[in-house]
Amino acid sequence: MQKIVIASNSSGKLREIGHLLEPLEIQVLPQSAFNVSEADEPHCTFVENALAKARHAAACTGLPSLADDSGICVDALKGKPGTLSARYAGEPRSDEKNNLKLIEALRNQSDRKAHYYCVIVLLRLADDPEPIIATGSWYGEIGLKPSGEGGFGYDPYFFIPSLGKTAAELPIEQKNRISHRGKALAQLFEQLGEKWF
Repeated sequence: MQKIVIASNSSGKLREIGHLLEPLEIQVLPQSAFNVSEADEPHCTFVENALAKARHAAACTGLPSLADDSGICVDALKGKPGTLSARYAGEPRSDEKNNLKLIEALRNQSDRKAHYYCVIVLLRLADDPEPIIATGSWYGEIGLKPSGEGGFGYDPYFFIPSLGKTAAELPIEQKNRISHRGKALAQLFEQLGEKWF
């Protein structure tokens, strides 16, 4: 069975990615299983940060690695929090503090359109010259009050008008079909075919 290390320590991301990869005959291992520290994410683009995380995990483990860099981009805030989504309110990281800062920034804005964006990178080895890169977007708007118990991050505030629900109100199976991460992984599978492994 093929093994892939997931370059993340986020329990939410690990749960979602693990669920999406479950049907494939791939053993998914978190980087924490190898005592791999989090990689630096100094870049202003999702793709550069995803590549940095994937290279770090592959170099430390010697295994193929999959890294996701994702976040929420708000139109009225010119794309912020963007790549800083997990650290929007500073350290230590806190979904609650991040959400409060976002709601405060949008309090007097009538335009609350936003989208989640995800880049997934898959490397065979740390210096793989041909990384597989996939992307996905999920459009909605930011509600001013949270709703739902599922998901993580900004999900309780991320409202999908066509469904009349927040991301946190969706069952994981439905979320994985329509989310930014689900779309990026579907695109990744299309690129993989059967030849990569």
